[in-house]
Amino acid sequence: MPRSPEPPGSLRPRAAQGSGRMGQDQTKQQIEKGLQLYQSNQTEKALHVWMKVLEKSADLVGRFRVLGCLVTAHSEMGRYKEMLKFAVVQIDTARELEDADFLLESYLNLARSNEKLCEFHKTISYCKTCLGLPGTRAGAQLGGQVSLSMGNAFLGLSLFQKALESFEKALRYAHNNDDAMLECRVCCSLGSFYAQVKDYEKALFFPCKAAELVSDYGKGWSLKYRAMSQYHMAVAYRLLGHLGSAMECCEESMKIALQHGDRPLQALCLLCFADIHRSRGDLETAFPRYDSAMSIMTEIGNRLGQVQVLLGVAKCWIARKALDKALDAIEKAQDLAEEVGNKLSQLKLHCLSENIYRSKGLQRELRTHVVRFHECVEETELYCGLCGESIGERNSRLQALPCSHIFHLRCLQRNGTRSCPNCRRSSMKPGFV
Repeated sequence: MPRSPEPPGSLRPRAAQGSGRMGQDQTKQQIEKGLQLYQSNQTEKALHVWMKVLEKSADLVGRFRVLGCLVTAHSEMGRYKEMLKFAVVQIDTARELEDADFLLESYLNLARSNEKLCEFHKTISYCKTCLGLPGTRAGAQLGGQVSLSMGNAFLGLSLFQKALESFEKALRYAHNNDDAMLECRVCCSLGSFYAQVKDYEKALFFPCKAAELVSDYGKGWSLKYRAMSQYHMAVAYRLLGHLGSAMECCEESMKIALQHGDRPLQALCLLCFADIHRSRGDLETAFPRYDSAMSIMTEIGNRLGQVQVLLGVAKCWIARKALDKALDAIEKAQDLAEEVGNKLSQLKLHCLSENIYRSKGLQRELRTHVVRFHECVEETELYCGLCGESIGERNSRLQALPCSHIFHLRCLQRNGTRSCPNCRRSSMKPGFV
């Protein structure tokens, strides 16, 4: 099955502008030649062809299209800094074209580039720029992808209600436009969302739904969609304790990632393999998998991935009673988690530190981490507004209300509430509580 860089929207130009050493028709032919090479996994040859187009063509629309191909190809290879570089050039080209459709597409690529580099606040800012642009024919086509990127950024910052709002908005775009490819991507993100808040049934349901979409509609899609759904299924199966199924799905995802040189997915699969081995108590096999995952995560600049690797490594050292080595891994992870602003990772790391310092009998350090842990719980709003207990401490079924506030399903069933208690509380003015 072919793969192809799918520049968002793939908008058809209204008219070619400019002429030069490479005319419009020749530019188009060279772009198609690059796509054919890319689809046959001759990635470096494809990049060479596209770079020649940039050097020789004065056709602005052609240059815009080839920059979109370069952005997406570098994203799939995990070359995120190069991805960002081409996204910036594409913005300049869109401004020269003075076309709102092209400007929307280029800002989305800029948002995605920053998302990959874990610059989540910048991602949200660029997504808001996209949403603030005047209505264009690209709006309906790309609006769902903007909402998805924004949701991923909110999830990266552990802003769960805002993430869920964005994902649900992206799903509405997908359904309204019969965009099964977008729906597949959103389902994978929702799988990650529910894995983080520990509703493992939903964490499995959504990537399974993504896999169904690939099976039903994905005959002409890139294999990355199958690989992506299999990876998220592997994560959910591991969390549910179904380690055989987790290994099977992860192996399928890794096979595709290796075939297509997808370094980011290879890193995620290595992390998942390591977590599976740790769950089995096979630390000797887990450690080298974590090392390999960390090597790629560092190479591509996935700082949040590095945090997740270090969390797993710390848990391995704790299992071996090597508490000082665990604390060293936790300290490195904490620095990275604070850099990217991921509150959930900080919360988990403070919890691990708290347990270690309690066992060491170091009261001052223990108190520091207890305080920071509770601050992170408040900042992430990871507690049920009905029972007051933390969400995400253990696997439990959750339910989101239309406002995207999340509660334990059992609490909603028991209380039979028709309106959101969180929204009700926040609407009360001080002095009237």
